Amino acid sequence: MTTPPETGPHGLTLEQQAALGSGADFWTTERVGGVPSIVLTDGPHGVRRQAGATDHLGLSASLPATCFPPAVGLAQSWDPELVGRVGSALGAEARALGVDVLLGPGINIKRDPRGGRNFEYFSEDPLLTGTLGAAWVRGLQDNGVGASLKHFAANNAEHDRMRSSSDVDPRTLREIYLRAFQRVVRTSRPWTVMCSYNRINGVYASENHWLLTTVLRHEWGFEGVVVSDWGAVADRPAAVAAGLDLQMPGDGGASDAALVAAVRDGSCPVGAVAASASRVADLAARAERSRTRAHGAGLEESRAQEHHALAREVAARCVVLLKNDGDLLPLAPGGSVAVIGEFAAEPRYQGGGSSHVNPTRLDVPLDEIRALAGADAVTFSQGHTTAAATEEEVRELRGEAVRAAGAADTAVVFLGLAAHQESEGFDRDHIDLPAEQLALLAAVTGAQPRTVVVLSHGGVVALAPVADLAPALLDGALLGQAGGGAIADVLFGRVNPSGRLGETVPLRLQDTPAYLNFPGENSAVLYGEGLYVGYRWYDARETEVAFPFGHGLSYTEFAYSDLRLEQGADGITAHLTVTNTGGRAGREVVQFYVSKPGSRVSRAPRELKGFTSVALEPGQGERVSVLLAREDLAYWEVRADRWIVEGGEYTVSAGASSRDLRVSAPVEVEGDELRLPLTLDSTLGEVMADPRAAAILAEHLPAPQGDDAGQAMGVDMARMMESIPLGRIAALGQADLASLQALVDGINGEG
Repeated sequence: MTTPPETGPHGLTLEQQAALGSGADFWTTERVGGVPSIVLTDGPHGVRRQAGATDHLGLSASLPATCFPPAVGLAQSWDPELVGRVGSALGAEARALGVDVLLGPGINIKRDPRGGRNFEYFSEDPLLTGTLGAAWVRGLQDNGVGASLKHFAANNAEHDRMRSSSDVDPRTLREIYLRAFQRVVRTSRPWTVMCSYNRINGVYASENHWLLTTVLRHEWGFEGVVVSDWGAVADRPAAVAAGLDLQMPGDGGASDAALVAAVRDGSCPVGAVAASASRVADLAARAERSRTRAHGAGLEESRAQEHHALAREVAARCVVLLKNDGDLLPLAPGGSVAVIGEFAAEPRYQGGGSSHVNPTRLDVPLDEIRALAGADAVTFSQGHTTAAATEEEVRELRGEAVRAAGAADTAVVFLGLAAHQESEGFDRDHIDLPAEQLALLAAVTGAQPRTVVVLSHGGVVALAPVADLAPALLDGALLGQAGGGAIADVLFGRVNPSGRLGETVPLRLQDTPAYLNFPGENSAVLYGEGLYVGYRWYDARETEVAFPFGHGLSYTEFAYSDLRLEQGADGITAHLTVTNTGGRAGREVVQFYVSKPGSRVSRAPRELKGFTSVALEPGQGERVSVLLAREDLAYWEVRADRWIVEGGEYTVSAGASSRDLRVSAPVEVEGDELRLPLTLDSTLGEVMADPRAAAILAEHLPAPQGDDAGQAMGVDMARMMESIPLGRIAALGQADLASLQALVDGINGEG
């Protein structure tokens, strides 16, 4: 039995410390002693503040708030400054609605396009994800509202999400699934981090001391509160011992009592409980200091209008022009337009589940198109339905749409996925658009060659059949409450599209990296593709894709020239001139990819290491400079358990997508020293790779037989010798073990 001190941090008893670490109810923490209660609520693309019945699934109503584009859309802006403005607006609304911590952003990597929660996440790439996530956190917290970085970590599927183990090797975990979290924690210092439901290599995230303490706190320097995902804690004492601070929601005190009992019987350290209570108390004090007189006063109409205008600006920046054969877009004024598709009148603009926002207003694409084209110039046909329908009803809808398309100058067809086809809580079985929609498109393009497709979806959909039929494609992903106006702005050229894809669009589901290992079985999922996620996989296998990572067209053209590279202590600074060679003003997203030819470790052919954007008038050129940070060039060296920059020549390429690289240049990078202790199990090749060790070895061992002997035996003698462990040389009669061990000890001692 352990006898804890009568009082701990802030003068609280053990029982009070335990109470601080679990919720008072669904969204608030306990008020204990002098520690105030705080309010946490769902985000991340809007404030889901419930005033009545509460839940974590988006079922009960919430107060009106601006619904900005979810992360799947927001990522397509490739614009940290814009994302920061969204975070700032969310902070202002959270304060107005009495919220202290907004649960977001979600920065898990999109491992597979079928992931049911992909709409809440930014990208398949950790650099893009981390950069945008950090901007969101800074914007929010600059307004005195805490972020909750989620879902930590390797939470990449909804199937069996509360039990499944993400089984992933250390290098992949570090380089792909933890790297964005590391960037946000170190650069933006979120007030809280939310641990996920799943297990990681067999250990629940909420009970994972390595994850929550060794990595998050000791390595990354996180000083805030670790909060659980709602209902993620199975064993509160084990979780607190691992580094969890706050279990949500409250459970009526049952876990508090279990924690107190665990301290008294010695199974949970009293210091862990005290540290957690202290961190929760500090968070509560910080939130209370940040509150203003407007805290909880409600969202003013003027602010709602201002934020709706921002939401429209942001949404337009997120639209990606995937295809534009014959410069069909932008549409010229004066022509007649047949608008077709259910989503034009009933837009799909956000995902389903815990992040579902009650918007302050909703722009309908059909209405916004009529406002720009003129009501008399626009007809509407539903074309298809996402509800159950008879074959006769489907034929009637399609026939009406085909007649309207044939009678108009241009058809604009809205396609995508309905809310019931993708949502939090389940993963998709495929990535196909509904067959009814594809049949509609085929019929419409048969009657009207000038057909534009507008896409609405949270997860990647197979677009090859669509691209084969339609000459122009706009991908809106999910654009939030002002998406209808944004789509109209892009269609008619009021905004020049500059969005870029945040994930690869494959030709087939079977081509995807995790196809054979998703979503797992027997409560485990093997991350068998390793480092090769997203474009890394397709590039390494030289697989054709429908649209590559980073792709997006414009109504103008851009040229790249004069790439210059400077190597410094902080990394490589790339300087590049970008020129608008077309006839319209536009914004170009410039992407920098880095390759390491002849690397000693497995690597993707190229990886995104920097990006920027530049707005240019026709004929205007501008010099841009981007730092490709040295730490981002590093790989995780499993044998040394640390980051290593490999020395040698790198290639830096700049372009408009991962497969549209316009200019390249080499640069020499000084590497980190990597000297691993040698053992008798080290191979001759490993020894010879270290010049110092090779010199010592050459003095004490007989030289191998020459090339003539190898040729006589029909082998490459040098290459064969490389794979022989030192200890096996004794078995070959070339030396004795004691001498070899002394030699190894001497080499290690020289280090």
